[in-house]
Amino acid sequence: MTLERTAYAILIALFLVWLVAMIAGMIAAWPFGVLGLLALLAFGLLAIKVLRERLNNREDDYYSKNVDR
Repeated sequence: MTLERTAYAILIALFLVWLVAMIAGMIAAWPFGVLGLLALLAFGLLAIKVLRERLNNREDDYYSKNVDR
């Protein structure tokens, strides 16, 4: 289990570094980078919406724990 957590930690760190580099590149490409920044903002907002809906859905939790496959 610790191997899996280590792998996830590495992936999250790499994603954050990639995201910072991408944002820095879009700022450097100003004003054309605004389009990319807006796209990142839109994807981020949608990801937050999906995660919030998933975390607040008790029906999905019930089925994942109690229904046999």
